[in-house]
Amino acid sequence: MAGAGLKDVARAAGVSVTTVSRFVNGSLDLPDRTREQVERAIRDLNYVPNPHARRLSLGRSDTIGLVVPDIATPFFSTLVAAVEAEADRRGLALALYATLNRAGREQSYLTAIHRNHVDGIIFVTNHPDDGTLADTINRSGRVVVLDEDVPGTAVPKLFCDNAMGGYLAGLHLARAGHREVLFVGGVDAMISGSRRFAGFARAMAEVWGDRARIVRLAGDYTVAFGREAGARYLADARTCTAIFATSDELTIGILEVLRASGLSVPRDVSLVGFDDVGPLHLFAPGITAIRQPVRDLGARALALLLDAPPDAARPPPEELLPVTLIARDSVAPPLG
Repeated sequence: MAGAGLKDVARAAGVSVTTVSRFVNGSLDLPDRTREQVERAIRDLNYVPNPHARRLSLGRSDTIGLVVPDIATPFFSTLVAAVEAEADRRGLALALYATLNRAGREQSYLTAIHRNHVDGIIFVTNHPDDGTLADTINRSGRVVVLDEDVPGTAVPKLFCDNAMGGYLAGLHLARAGHREVLFVGGVDAMISGSRRFAGFARAMAEVWGDRARIVRLAGDYTVAFGREAGARYLADARTCTAIFATSDELTIGILEVLRASGLSVPRDVSLVGFDDVGPLHLFAPGITAIRQPVRDLGARALALLLDAPPDAARPPPEELLPVTLIARDSVAPPLG
């Protein structure tokens, strides 16, 4: 009999469904006679246990949920690939959810993932939270917050060292002679925006003191906002001799506008990017950038998720991974 279930085995063996389930899962020892009856029923009915159901009955699914804003950008696609590779190495499955960076989709996915009994969630957002998201995460069991903070969450958190990234970029530009610089990045409500700017401003002040001048444009990490920032640079910020664009997408958008206007990097304006996940080395010239350890972020996030105690008495401290400045040919001393 193909396709037999637990109820069929239990009926044939003259025991309860619970008894058969626990016996199959290895969580129940039966008297010899009862064990023989159950084993005979399993053989006669050609019963094949469902491994997924078995894992759930044991309190695990061997599946990890990964929630990301997007899978189209190089940063997030590389991050997903890194988590997938680490999950595969550990013999786990990965359930991927792309939210389009919308709060409503984040909420619904977190709820769905929790109900589907995944063993944990790696969660990435890219927008500020009003507290609603933090409440949901705190009720969702085992979660690691990755890349951007969700304030108020009592869970492990893993970020790159955003402040050091901003500092390295600022120091590089300041030492090249730039003291009037356009900073294009995220809003202060996001730690990537606030920390990268704080590190950048600290480095500029160390070199130039009160003669440093930073023009700041804050928005989304998108090519579209990069184009907008490039247009505003052409209209309002031409006194700036360098630009720090704090994502690959922003860098690409700015470059499009600069080249369309006939400006050359670094002859007319120097440029430093952030992430260095996209092929910035293939541009002419190659773009100097702060490199995030994206693959390490993905692998470490899964390790934190699996190693974290499920009900810690207090939230663990955030963990930072180091960043590196990759110097190429997009920075030169300012003209004049």
